[in-house]
Amino acid sequence: MSVEQKYYIETYGCQMNVADSEVVAAIMEKQGYTYSATTEGADLILINTCSIRDNAEQRVHGRLDALNHLKKKRKGMMIGVIGCMAERMGESLLKKSITTDFVVGPDAYRDLPYVIDKARTGEKSFSLQLSKEETYQEITPVHLGDNKISTFVSIMRGCDKFCSYCIVPYTRGRERSRESESIINEVLAAKELGFKEVTLLGQNVNSYRYKTKDTNEVLGFGRLLEKVALAAPDIRIRFSTSHPKDINDELLEIIAQYPNLCKFIHLPVQSGSSRMLDLMNRRYTREWYLERIAAIKRIIPDCSITTDIMCGFCGETEEDHQETLSLMREVGFDFAYMFKYSERPGTYAARNCTDDVPEDVKNRRLDEIIALQQVISGESNQNDIGKVFEVLVEGESKRSADFYYGRNSQNKVMVFPKGNTQAGQLVMVKATSCTSATLIGELVE
Repeated sequence: MSVEQKYYIETYGCQMNVADSEVVAAIMEKQGYTYSATTEGADLILINTCSIRDNAEQRVHGRLDALNHLKKKRKGMMIGVIGCMAERMGESLLKKSITTDFVVGPDAYRDLPYVIDKARTGEKSFSLQLSKEETYQEITPVHLGDNKISTFVSIMRGCDKFCSYCIVPYTRGRERSRESESIINEVLAAKELGFKEVTLLGQNVNSYRYKTKDTNEVLGFGRLLEKVALAAPDIRIRFSTSHPKDINDELLEIIAQYPNLCKFIHLPVQSGSSRMLDLMNRRYTREWYLERIAAIKRIIPDCSITTDIMCGFCGETEEDHQETLSLMREVGFDFAYMFKYSERPGTYAARNCTDDVPEDVKNRRLDEIIALQQVISGESNQNDIGKVFEVLVEGESKRSADFYYGRNSQNKVMVFPKGNTQAGQLVMVKATSCTSATLIGELVE
């Protein structure tokens, strides 16, 4: 490029997409682009998309429509759709959206310079191949935005579980893991930049497996987590997301052993009914899940457990729904992401199952799940009143300039008076009151 070009990137969806956007930023800046914090100053707009639910895709379509006026106003501006929605819809997205100049899937970000150059000639272009090897492990992400407290490090890509409702294996491909030293180097690089917390990411992070080329030794997630904890003992380490089938006692014992490994596990259950779990191809039963929960509570007594819950999947009966509610009560999740099923084209369920739960029933069941979780979350926070936690200060409270907020090891948000502290510090905070979502406390000397 002879003239400096600015890019803007907008990210939808999961933490994996946030990490991907930082990889894309590195690729763009290597090509000579500079980052723009707003669409107004950008010559190139990249929309990094999610396909996990229909609502996520509808938001992107709406955003593309809204950006059309900018494109008309700025001659030469280009707009590209990247990520999972680009992979799922492919060339049809170029036909459906007049705003979009090119589409690039999650495994093809290295092709962005070529695809953009091709689109500049006026030809709609795309790159959508899935890879069995691509991990972007030698690309150092460019950290976007003002957050310098916590960041993400992707340790693997893709998923081999093929849950019947899930689009991920079709948009992100099969599992492949990064070499451990590249992961550790990226964690240490984040530390040098001043980050205080790193979250290791994977679509199914605890199925991480890397076979070393020289010895053929297989390194599993537990041992990788231990290596990272030892290499960076003075920064917090989290991970997401886990699959219940791959949470073993060795991993739990490693989490319990190292103080910088956060005592927090996100373990999606989806349903409390073994029958529904089988239809979802989740590969475990209600009993298996509850046994893993019991192991977490036994080995890491102070561990916080959060989950994903879906209602209204194909064939779900009222009895299945009640089993989900009873499992929620039995486990006592600290927090949950709760959704109603939306059919995703291309999945096993879309091809082979009937979306037969009426929308009003889905809505009612979701309302009941949300109401119950609010009660359980409130009880969990009530149980923490009087306890003292180490909290990483993240920033100023939205409600008062006199207060900071941060998260404890259990990933619970705590709000407390500023005192003489500042963002990025680890401080001790005693919980004195709470809401269902937040612990309110005071600094402890």
